[in-house]
Amino acid sequence: MNLALTDPFILAQDYPETLTGKLSETTVCIADGAIVIFDVETNGVARKLRGHTRQIQALSWSRDGRFLLSSSQDWKCVLWDLKHGTRLKVVRFEAPVYIAELHPYNHLKFVASLFEDHPMLVDVSGDVPIKRKLSSIPKRYLPEGEEKSEKQALQDAKHLTCVTVFTTLGDHIIAGTNRGWLNIIETETCSVVHSHHLCQGVIVLLRLTQSGRDLVCNSSDRVVRTISIPDLSRESGKLENMTLEVEHKFQDVVNKLSWNHVAFSSTGEYVCASTYMNHDIYVWERGHGSIVKIMENSEELGVVEWHPHRPFVAACGLDSGRIYLWSIVTPQRWSALAPDFAEVEENVEYIEEEDEFDIHPIEEIHKRQLDLEDEDVDVLTIEAAKDEFEGESFGMPVLLDVGDSESEEEIVAIGPGTMRRRSPGAGQGWMNGQENGNPGAEKKRLNGTSKVQQRARKR
Repeated sequence: MNLALTDPFILAQDYPETLTGKLSETTVCIADGAIVIFDVETNGVARKLRGHTRQIQALSWSRDGRFLLSSSQDWKCVLWDLKHGTRLKVVRFEAPVYIAELHPYNHLKFVASLFEDHPMLVDVSGDVPIKRKLSSIPKRYLPEGEEKSEKQALQDAKHLTCVTVFTTLGDHIIAGTNRGWLNIIETETCSVVHSHHLCQGVIVLLRLTQSGRDLVCNSSDRVVRTISIPDLSRESGKLENMTLEVEHKFQDVVNKLSWNHVAFSSTGEYVCASTYMNHDIYVWERGHGSIVKIMENSEELGVVEWHPHRPFVAACGLDSGRIYLWSIVTPQRWSALAPDFAEVEENVEYIEEEDEFDIHPIEEIHKRQLDLEDEDVDVLTIEAAKDEFEGESFGMPVLLDVGDSESEEEIVAIGPGTMRRRSPGAGQGWMNGQENGNPGAEKKRLNGTSKVQQRARKR
């Protein structure tokens, strides 16, 4: 029904325009390694996960949305089961983790990029995690009979992988090095099958579109590049002759801005980037390679993400830790509530139907009202969404009441018109395995019931 109320011209717009909201959590929750999952519809906190002791570097969702992989500066990655909110696997490394990403079809396998160390392909399907080292040395095609020189070998040994991503099918890994090289690694053999020199700077971030046919690269040379990726599964034997073509180069030639983070739109037609030492988000259109929007903000932004299905952008502020939301303000067409209602620009003569204003007996009207009240309307059951390829997919519990949120606001109400600042660590006793760390937890959650259910019982 809400879709019918929206102007169809607004629905055709593919990129956000204005700042529509903020998600405010205390900065401590971000700095101490906590993971906060927000409900987009209510802006409430759907779940909190605590398993790290330092800053979170990256998050990666499984294909069905049930599992979440978190990587942190505390030298470990944690695989979470969001259905129960528990830690499924914990993998420790010998260096801080730059970024980690789950395999697109196997949530028990992921690739991790480490600080000044070799990237790892990790399999956690068994009791003991299996770690396989991936090479950072680019593959060079030399003439037959010619070997790599000692000087070239020493130069290649200085390559370090900064970021890794899986391809759409998961049979290859695309890795970016600190010398501007892209390495394509075969997942099964963990060997480099193709390399391409992209730029002279450090490759900071790589992102693929949902189709996997386009790649966006953010590097330290202040240029954002989009690259067309061929079907690697079909050209497995022709990788020597394969070339990666740069489609567009996006940059600010006037202010020479650097970019903190980049992301593709849901359709892949737009690229957005947050700026270093600046408060804006730039949005480019890939069809003509031109900038279409600059979204302004009051503080510098770090990670920026685009919603997978909507023109909706979220970005995290570096100073306050708040999450800023940009979307489209949609004016509603209320005439759509009545199917036979039509908006007119001038008065028209109304033709009355024969039985439209007939007087019915009061008893009959009352009986109709009682019959309507006897019908049970289920407004709480949420049907599981079905994926086009995988059948039913996992869905996070929806917060029907914002009061059920686990949000940790700094100011809390303790009485009518009386406010106070929340005590540090209040309500966090469950971090140590205590279910009722909050003294009032028993009153709020009696036998696992929510506030909505308790109010229904009182009625």
